[in-house]
Formats: sequence, C-alpha cells, structure tokens
Amino acid sequence: QVQLVESGGGLVQAGGSLRLSCAASGNIYRFREMGWYRQAPGKQRELVETLTRGNTTNYADSVKGRFTISRGNVKNTVYLQMNSLKPEDTAIYYCHLVTNWLEPYWGQGTQVTVPS
Repeated sequence: QVQLVESGGGLVQAGGSLRLSCAASGNIYRFREMGWYRQAPGKQRELVETLTRGNTTNYADSVKGRFTISRGNVKNTVYLQMNSLKPEDTAIYYCHLVTNWLEPYWGQGTQVTVPS
C-alpha cells in the first residue's frame, strides 16, 4: 500500500508564489515517476509537471518557466514551486506516483486558488 500526503495549497494573489509538497510512503522502492496533475472546475485532470526516476521532467506548456519540480532530501518526496501564479492556475492539485512495479497512486488533492 502506498500513501501520498500533500501540503502547501492555499489562496494567493495573482503574481504570487506557493510551494506544494508530496511525501510518499509504503511499498514504492524507487518510483518510476512522481509529480503533479491538476483539475479545474468543469475540466479534465491535466498534467502539471512530473519527474521521472532518471530526473527527466515533463510539464505542461502553460507552466513552463513558472513552475519547478524538485526532489526533497527525504526519499520519495517532491516539491512543486509555483511562481507568477495566474487565475487560470486555480485548481485542485493532485500528487501522482507510479511505483517501480508500474502501479499508479493519487493523493487526495490540495486546493490552489488565485483570484482574478
């Protein structure tokens, strides 16, 4: 069993910053991919940014240059530094992990709100 614990969401004015964190525990060994997706009201869940075991990042064009994913010092922890936030970044952000055995897991989600 794998658990993902997210933190760091909240309300921030446009142009501000937030940092999300996700800590994974359980039978992971070395994750294949770990990162963030988001879902805005009335929209499908979409990729934000993920990090592979080989340190390759995948990200949405909409966050390029503004969001940065990084590994934490604690094993199986990742951060998402979000700068220059825009109202269109408002969504529930979900941590996502794929284990060494290709099992996908999702966190419970954390709300990020950027008022227009």
